[in-house]
Amino acid sequence: MSCSAPALDRIFLDIGPLTIYWYGVIIAAGAFIGLYLATKESDRLGLQKDLMVDMIVFAIPISIIFARIYYVIFEWDRYTGGSWWDVFAIWEGGIAIHGALIGAVLTAIVYARVKKVSFWQLADIAAPSLILGQAIGRWGNFMNQEAHGGPLSETTYNSFHQYLPDFIMNQMCIDGVMYHPTFLYESFWNIVVLIFLLVLRRKNPLRGEVFISYLMAYSVGRFFIEGMRTDSLYFGPFRVAQLISVAIILIGIVVIVYRRRTGKANRHYDGKKIKKKK
Repeated sequence: MSCSAPALDRIFLDIGPLTIYWYGVIIAAGAFIGLYLATKESDRLGLQKDLMVDMIVFAIPISIIFARIYYVIFEWDRYTGGSWWDVFAIWEGGIAIHGALIGAVLTAIVYARVKKVSFWQLADIAAPSLILGQAIGRWGNFMNQEAHGGPLSETTYNSFHQYLPDFIMNQMCIDGVMYHPTFLYESFWNIVVLIFLLVLRRKNPLRGEVFISYLMAYSVGRFFIEGMRTDSLYFGPFRVAQLISVAIILIGIVVIVYRRRTGKANRHYDGKKIKKKK
């Protein structure tokens, strides 16, 4: 579908040599709102006041580094012919959530061992914050006009896209072509997952299952939405994010079953030990 609309300004603030992009502002906003949510839940459970804050202070920069490394590895050909500085230009986009998750999980594992606390407890508390941060962060992709889908047909546009706010669809008008706002689809799905996790948390499930459920639920939506995107990372003929999503779902099922059958999951979300049936 052809279109004509000016793109939104990607620059949030320009002060002399310092340029701050909306992409970075939105990613940072997602991180800080997620941090607030995690600290409030940590306080409710009676954990040490600065436990979550200290972990996230380490996890955020490490996750960004891993997210960029992950992206660059799968897009190596794109960077080999250009300036070495392009590898570090994350304000141009190009960070992968799966890379960020690897960095965050590794940080949490090390941090939990150092602090002698349960990794699963920290992960459960952080799960809603992670998915909320992802939901907000996708709007950074929106400002950069990236992470969109293929061209939108007029029939599809008339189905429901015409009812979306003009500023969204105008931003999806790129070089005279209207594209699927897949960033919006994923942001919406992430909010659905957030609500699911908050409800699940109230049910006081076994420790670790809020985090595992987050990974699995996010992966379900990501698998289908990834199939619509035009900027996927590939491993041979396969989309990397789809392969990872399937692997996470299968591994998540195995881990939940294994922990339940072996008694590894011996506490509830709130930390209370499971009462064994007589």
